Amino acid sequence: MNTLFDKIWDAHVVSTVEDGPTQLYIDRLFCHEVTSPQAFSGMRDRGLKCFRPEKIFCMPDHNIPTLNQDKPIEDPVSRTQVDELKKNATDFGLAYFGMGHKKNGIIHVVGPENGLTLPGMTIVCGDSHTSTHGAMGAIAFGIGTSEVEMVMASQCVLQSRPMTMRITVDGKLSKGVTAKDMALYIISKMTTGGATGYFVEYAGEAVRDLTMEGRLTLCNLSIEMGARGGMIAPDEKTIEYIKGREYAPKGEAWDAAVAYWNTLKSDADAVFDKEITFKAEDIEPMVTYGTNPGMGMGITSSIPAVESVPEAGRISYAKSLEYMGFNAGESILGKKIDYVFLGSCTNGRIEDFRAFAAFVQGKKKAADVVAWLVPGSWGVDQQIREEGLDKILAEAGFELRQPGCSACLAMNEDKVPAGKYAVSTSNRNFEGRQGPGARTILASPLVAAAAAITGEITDPRVLMA
Repeated sequence: MNTLFDKIWDAHVVSTVEDGPTQLYIDRLFCHEVTSPQAFSGMRDRGLKCFRPEKIFCMPDHNIPTLNQDKPIEDPVSRTQVDELKKNATDFGLAYFGMGHKKNGIIHVVGPENGLTLPGMTIVCGDSHTSTHGAMGAIAFGIGTSEVEMVMASQCVLQSRPMTMRITVDGKLSKGVTAKDMALYIISKMTTGGATGYFVEYAGEAVRDLTMEGRLTLCNLSIEMGARGGMIAPDEKTIEYIKGREYAPKGEAWDAAVAYWNTLKSDADAVFDKEITFKAEDIEPMVTYGTNPGMGMGITSSIPAVESVPEAGRISYAKSLEYMGFNAGESILGKKIDYVFLGSCTNGRIEDFRAFAAFVQGKKKAADVVAWLVPGSWGVDQQIREEGLDKILAEAGFELRQPGCSACLAMNEDKVPAGKYAVSTSNRNFEGRQGPGARTILASPLVAAAAAITGEITDPRVLMA
């Protein structure tokens, strides 16, 4: 009667405090430059060393520029944070993939593509989108800075056990509909608080049909509906994806790992605290129209009326539309846009660039659109060039930038100006998220590509052969 979550969680319990939290063993800690400085300071103040340094991997991603990475970072705050991470990793004897390193990139892209993320693991990072790694069949969740220090010191963390939820998506996705659309659709139905207190397992034919990149996108967005994390049971796709990657098990260890991974699935009679089902056929390309990821709709739909919102939320709903410059009842098809961003830990993988390149091949970027195409890692960048996608993109008027979190959040040089509209493949559309006053429309790589070509919000299906 155990769920996938139960099996992995129970295997990592060190002790349980009566009427209190669980001491949970952690297999992997990822550290970036923003949420780790205070943790390292705390370790120094207490004269501690990392308990199991080989389990910890560090890399900068939030603050690094996506141009001229061979030169010093101009912004003093960003430069200080990146420099501190390098010093801390060196002082504590931790693996460090610095700016320009062949394994540098967004931490949630680098982990899976290097075999650092494996089924059955418990994985944490001082970053809410750590839920991404759950796509590999792992329990992965974001933690606070004090908890980062706790894991460094003990390789354990204190956590209350979340409830379990299974979200099943039956059927097959339609043409032009992607994992990003599936995620935004689910969030729009669940709302930003609908999964609060739960760890979500995604299931169903539409989920099984997703590529590993698509599954990573889906799990990445779990946090946006309030979930503690999201996960998908490993299968042959998962195993094939991991096989041969640098940090994946080898030889007899590989055979033993695969045998274990094949046991990682919810039992047929598993009981979840909550079960929800959606139909894949109901999902079309999605866009957001407000200032949280739950304010999403099908691209052919109209913005919901204020009266459709619960009375307690109407003032904030109206404020959100005002910020975006939209009106209830209107469609946003044909709305002029200014920026397009392809990248982030949500959609910065090779599949996303393949889809974008295939869509724009033989077309030209709209002259008045600024497009930032940012690979999620140097590994993705290498694949793009090996497959010739960079040439296709260049012929269509696009330029690749260097890996990093980029315009997902305004912590580096890639900021959208106030009042400008950005169609973004990232994960959050909060006020000012991409720059003070910036207006973000979350969408899939296909919707972003269509907007980049036409200069306006466009249903990608009308341009697909």
